[in-house]
Amino acid sequence: MPSESDDILARANEIMVRTTDRYRSTSARGRAHKRQDLMSRLKRMIVAAVLVVVGATVFGFIQPLGSTGLLIVMGLLLACLAFAFVPATPTVVAEKLADTDLKALPLKTEIWLESQRKALPAPAMPILDAIGNRLETLAPQLARLDPKEPAATEVRRLLSDHLPQLVTGYQSIPEPLRKQPRNGRVPDAQLVEGLSVIEQEIATMTQQLASGDLDKLAAHNRYLEIKYQEAKELGD
Repeated sequence: MPSESDDILARANEIMVRTTDRYRSTSARGRAHKRQDLMSRLKRMIVAAVLVVVGATVFGFIQPLGSTGLLIVMGLLLACLAFAFVPATPTVVAEKLADTDLKALPLKTEIWLESQRKALPAPAMPILDAIGNRLETLAPQLARLDPKEPAATEVRRLLSDHLPQLVTGYQSIPEPLRKQPRNGRVPDAQLVEGLSVIEQEIATMTQQLASGDLDKLAAHNRYLEIKYQEAKELGD
């Protein structure tokens, strides 16, 4: 006869499978960011290597490099390889998200979330992709939103407070205990549920902001229709 723990684990697996089937999209902006970062690293490496070669060539016209000079040049060229491994964009830390400008918050949140992937379970990956897509849609709306608006406060609280706390709280649990029931819940399943809720909340906020824009557009169109009718009557 299955125990209560077995039931909890079974429900957790059902949640993970159902959530994995639900989210299939990936973040185009996340992939573009990775490509851009890689290209920036390669560009820095190539520029540094060209400067070393040019500098060595100019110096060689003035004074022969000799064996010691060649070794120095080779060492500098090898050192240029380090640029390929140093990230071109600054690392985003969760503690700094709260201080991020509202317009940049979706991208910064996505970059931080991408950096946490290795520390999260496989069933969470599709939801991270879905959150990335939601953030990509939300970004242009926040660019037009007044940071003092209540909606801006809610968005900031969700992205810079609730989401990081959920992820860091999960990571604070020792790995062997993440798949075992704890206070009646399995941490792996709890993380998947929490991320799913946040993804849906971002979607709701996006729809609400879009509805506000649509309401403004409808009001503007009604205003134009009135003015157009007035112009017609004036012409008559």
